[in-house]
Amino acid sequence: MQPEDLQSTTAGTPVQPLPILPRPAQAPTAEAPQVGGPALETPPAPLINKNSTQNSLLVSEIRDNLVIMNDGSMRAVITCRSINFDLMSPQERESVEYAYQNFLNSLYFPLQILIRSQKVDIGPYLDRLTKIRRDEDNMLLGVLMDDYINFIDAISRETNIMDKDFYITVPYYPSGDLTSVSNASRNLIINLFAPQTQQRVRIDEATYAKSKDELRNRVQTVVNGLLQLGVHSTQLSTKELGSLYYNVYNPDVAVREPLGDFENLSGVATTKGQGQASQSYLDRETF
Repeated sequence: MQPEDLQSTTAGTPVQPLPILPRPAQAPTAEAPQVGGPALETPPAPLINKNSTQNSLLVSEIRDNLVIMNDGSMRAVITCRSINFDLMSPQERESVEYAYQNFLNSLYFPLQILIRSQKVDIGPYLDRLTKIRRDEDNMLLGVLMDDYINFIDAISRETNIMDKDFYITVPYYPSGDLTSVSNASRNLIINLFAPQTQQRVRIDEATYAKSKDELRNRVQTVVNGLLQLGVHSTQLSTKELGSLYYNVYNPDVAVREPLGDFENLSGVATTKGQGQASQSYLDRETF
């Protein structure tokens, strides 16, 4: 039917013919060449959550008994044994104080001293005592062990049995200690409230080898200085560093589920897929 045939009357009013509008021009589209089948579409880029917990962590990697930070600096952690300062004589206390003063004055790099208190799980100890009691044939020793087990169990239920660990963190900044420490202090608030803006720094092999040697010298200096006080210390290994950070970031879970041997750990690795998952419940019609 042509537009001219639409000239009719409805209730005595003539109907004008419909105008013919030109079709809008379309921009030419370049078709992808099809070689052996249809063209493949480029998958969408994976979504990155800038507010995830992983981006808020300052630790990038733990290897070779060292902690590598996101800014390229490194840390070595030393664990120390405590000494009973209260039971010393006045002369021994004075010698320890002077030795500690000389130790601090001999340092040419910053240190961080950490005293960490954590709850001790007394369950394995009670299980061990119960097993020994079961194998005990002496009736008198059995009664004494029952009283001791009940006493320890009652104390653990009423109060929290705490243990203290002493650590010294030895840092190293490849760009210089004073400049890096001042910049870290200046940007402390920014790093706390906007951790997603941090950028990981790549370290070449020469810088990494130099950092390891310098940290080894600093750790030896700290160990020798503490030995003058009568404090025995040693550097934490890679496994011990992993356990330490696991306990720090998971204080409640670490008591019930301690971290086992890294070499015997196995599990299914889960990664995030590309694109977005289908949400069929959003496609349903609502009335």
